Amino acid sequence: MSLITIANTVHFVIRLPNKIPFLDVGATYIELKTEIDNAIGRVLDSFTYILGPEVQNFEDEFANYVSAGHCVGVANGLEALRLALRAVGVEQGDEVIVPAHTFIATWLAATQCGARLVPVEPELDGFNINPTLVEAAITERTKAIVVVHLYGQPAQLDQILEIGRRHRIPVVEDAAQAHGALYKGVKIGSHSDAVAWSFYPSKNLGAFGDAGAVTTNRIDVADRVRVESNYGSKVKYEHDVLGTNSRLDPVQAAVLRVKLRVLDEWNARRENIARIYSQKLEMKAIVLPSWATDRSSVWHLYVVQVNERDRIREVLGKAGIETGIHYPVPPHVQLSYRNEYGQLPLLRSAQLSKDVLSLPIGPHLTESMAESVVDVLGNILIDQDPFMVGTQK
Repeated sequence: MSLITIANTVHFVIRLPNKIPFLDVGATYIELKTEIDNAIGRVLDSFTYILGPEVQNFEDEFANYVSAGHCVGVANGLEALRLALRAVGVEQGDEVIVPAHTFIATWLAATQCGARLVPVEPELDGFNINPTLVEAAITERTKAIVVVHLYGQPAQLDQILEIGRRHRIPVVEDAAQAHGALYKGVKIGSHSDAVAWSFYPSKNLGAFGDAGAVTTNRIDVADRVRVESNYGSKVKYEHDVLGTNSRLDPVQAAVLRVKLRVLDEWNARRENIARIYSQKLEMKAIVLPSWATDRSSVWHLYVVQVNERDRIREVLGKAGIETGIHYPVPPHVQLSYRNEYGQLPLLRSAQLSKDVLSLPIGPHLTESMAESVVDVLGNILIDQDPFMVGTQK
């Protein structure tokens, strides 16, 4: 055991014999090695290494999985969101409403369309964008509303979609962390004008490299994304618009097809770990993520809020428990955005960056590992002062 001190309180923390990884990406390959090797071999044997039937098959299967009319594979999640915004009409000088608390790619996509960002704070009792503040942020220049289903928990879509309809503003979802999540019994992927996906290796549905997609029920959006992502071309050597090269690699498509078949099972494993955390970490010194009755999270991340986050994380690390921070620096104070947005009073987002702590979770984290996290963290938090949302000691 090791002796540690937090908030002037002395505790003993058990040093675990084996490290607990934040996420074991390699285990996803080990479990499916035979199927994945066969899928990759099938692509290599086909001699079709750009687009082709493997990409088409994944697009069809993923569209069916999320009940969308169309799926277009692209190079990565950032490109998926940028192309989706372009497809709904965002151009230079437009305004795009974005969450203030999110990964910076959400902002970059709108910036790369030439838009001005209008950041909106998250809900007071959650992490997703606040629908009431969304409506207050709309101006005559607003061209799109971006909704992020952060950490795997769907946002309040009905309210935001109704706002978009009433003001005739397209809604684009950033579902990079929400593969398989349900909103009122329907999988995320077809509710809005366009849904952008990342298949980065750490995602619930992850490739073995960069990959992304856009799903939609709008044929015009799907066509625009498909053409612009392929050099602006429908027919080879005929280029109708100023396009780019952002195509889903067939090897990654083959891997994703294998993983898609086990996605719901792996999400259920994540939910089991989340349930262990939620049931055994009920204490006043920590704020746990909510379990919404009308929305089903896929627990891409299990994010708590704690006082003295950095010191608690250090102690967990010394005990052999890897953790994450999502996210330590809000987009508006990043060097890339500070000059234009750094003075905005985004107080809740700034506070969350000091409080949030992501515990280990994933389809290959065992129950015994989760129990160890609970034991160590619970011991650290003994005698801690109650955590008050929006405050930092």
